Amino acid sequence: MPWSTPFDDPIRPRGGGKLVTLQHAADYIMKLPEAVQQQERWQIAVENLINAAEIGGGWLMFARIAMLRALNGDGK
Repeated sequence: MPWSTPFDDPIRPRGGGKLVTLQHAADYIMKLPEAVQQQERWQIAVENLINAAEIGGGWLMFARIAMLRALNGDGK
């Protein structure tokens, strides 16, 4: 599925704005400091975004969940 695929519900980071598509989520992560990007929770989010873009199907839901967990600090 294309990177322009929207999530079922937009993701709203605490700082404002919203992440509507896979590409918005990927761009958000790429703007984080390198040390933050390397944290496991963000790496998991990246993997799920890539799977959603390359495989599709249920991966879109997993990508959204991984982003929410990363944003809320629920990842390890």
